[in-house]
Amino acid sequence: MNEKASLPQAHSGVDHSGIDLSEASPLEALGEKISKQLDPFGVLTSMMGAHMAWMMHPLELGRVVSALSGDFLALQSHIARRAIGLPSEDVVLPYADDTRFSDPVWSESPTWDIIKEWYLAFSHRMQDMYFETPGMSGKERRRSAFWLRKWLNAVSPSNFFWTNPVALRKFVETRGNSVMAGVRNFYRDARAKNILTVDSDAFVVGKDLATTPGKVIFRNRLLEIIHYEPTTEKTRAVPVLFVTPWINKFYILDLTSKKSLLKYLVDQGFSVFVTSWKNPTADMSALTFDDYLTEGVDTAVHVVLEYCAQPKLHLVGYCIGGTLSTTYLAWSNRRFGVEKTPIADMTLFTTLTDFSHPGEVEVFIDQASVGALEESMEKKGYLDGNEMASAFRLLRSNSLIWNYWVHSYLYGEPLAPFDVLFWNADSTRMPHAMHSYYLREMYLNNNLIKHDQLTIAGETISLHRIVQPVYAVTAVDDHIAPWAQCYRIRKYLDVNAPLRFVLSTSGHILGIVNPPVNPPKRAYWSGEPKPNERYSDWVKRTPKKSGSWWEEWKEWLKERGGEEIAARSVGTRKYPALADAPGTYVLEK
Repeated sequence: MNEKASLPQAHSGVDHSGIDLSEASPLEALGEKISKQLDPFGVLTSMMGAHMAWMMHPLELGRVVSALSGDFLALQSHIARRAIGLPSEDVVLPYADDTRFSDPVWSESPTWDIIKEWYLAFSHRMQDMYFETPGMSGKERRRSAFWLRKWLNAVSPSNFFWTNPVALRKFVETRGNSVMAGVRNFYRDARAKNILTVDSDAFVVGKDLATTPGKVIFRNRLLEIIHYEPTTEKTRAVPVLFVTPWINKFYILDLTSKKSLLKYLVDQGFSVFVTSWKNPTADMSALTFDDYLTEGVDTAVHVVLEYCAQPKLHLVGYCIGGTLSTTYLAWSNRRFGVEKTPIADMTLFTTLTDFSHPGEVEVFIDQASVGALEESMEKKGYLDGNEMASAFRLLRSNSLIWNYWVHSYLYGEPLAPFDVLFWNADSTRMPHAMHSYYLREMYLNNNLIKHDQLTIAGETISLHRIVQPVYAVTAVDDHIAPWAQCYRIRKYLDVNAPLRFVLSTSGHILGIVNPPVNPPKRAYWSGEPKPNERYSDWVKRTPKKSGSWWEEWKEWLKERGGEEIAARSVGTRKYPALADAPGTYVLEK
């Protein structure tokens, strides 16, 4: 089933239930309070609200029922032709990214084709119906449609043994061994308290993944800084510092040697450094966003500059590491002045700065949801990484949940050793104070884009103070940082700040982990947006290029990388090697 939604609209400013508590009766306020405690993510309230809205709009409901009846009549005709052996085209086709019914048996067998068609007709119409619910705000329509889609995905006939012809066939072919294997897989996951996507021992970090040679040259309570050993005699003078997201571990940028962006840059003659964040524990709950900026990014910047004896560096931020990097650059320009700021230019990977339309993740972001998360974090001191991972898996439930349900339990198949999924399962925690601030100030209040609205580490922040060149990479199928929303950074930078905007094929991870290969597997669009140009107009006029954007970015960095100098040794008297890469923090569970 297609799990993509249209670009979300701005938050309506109304509480998730649609009730203004300032005008509600005491009984209504009490009911709303109970609802927030029992249903903080609005699963029941949003769906009940949609049902009530349709009941209050009988004309619109009649139109939808009429359209659904038309589908059912067409299905009846299709069923009759298939039943007597006549050829017939499917009335409803799966969406392009829906692989649940890809096995030929779903089309070749009349019985299974009819089951598939009834399910698709009903589920497609219901989704469209919820997206068009009258009398509700855009966000509430999207929320109710989201939770309906999760239910429809769960009840798909492909998810049940007796209504999945592939599972039945495998049972016969293996003489029941597929079911026995599925039971073992089920108990394996029950012990793990999760539907596993990859075995926990499929890889070893530092042996199979994150193997690019380097040394930890600095460590504090928040991060380790890794410097990678040069592989060329000369390197560019200006170093490259990666600020990685702290909701995952850094080695997504250093998977295998063929997929490592860090190794690629080292081999191209750059001095490369990366942040490896500590996995915070309960005693670190009071760490703030300011701490991550000052003890994290600012410290890393000045360590790298002193290490390299350079006045400026290339700053690269990925996902929320990019949001932090953008905040840091605005802060640095304010604190030190544009001329003295230590950042020469900035690269952003799939980074949101305007959170008004954050994609499907908005179903988890409102006052009630954030309040529930804050209560949980206050008790434990952090947000558990598994909770975050579960939320993101739910956004793509067919591919990241039900696909593994079917293949592990119904088919009895072993888990494939997929490096990206192993990294994704290697989750980290979020300190209470920092994460609460991030959710409220960025997502709920969207204050990062507001001029001098935020005060970070003693400085008021405005993205309009960013004048340095920016290279922003986004991904077509990114459901965490929608590319059209990332594009809006053009609106908030200084009008004269050079911006190169790149749109890669694939999603939030594979759009970035995108090494050059022959023949090319992916493509990208790259160009400078015009002032006030809409994202749709930009992509229409920008030519599509085959291959990986890595090669273009390498040239962009070289143009700004300064002269070639003798490659720097790994470790100095002031910054001796503390450990081999990938360091110690990345190994913490």
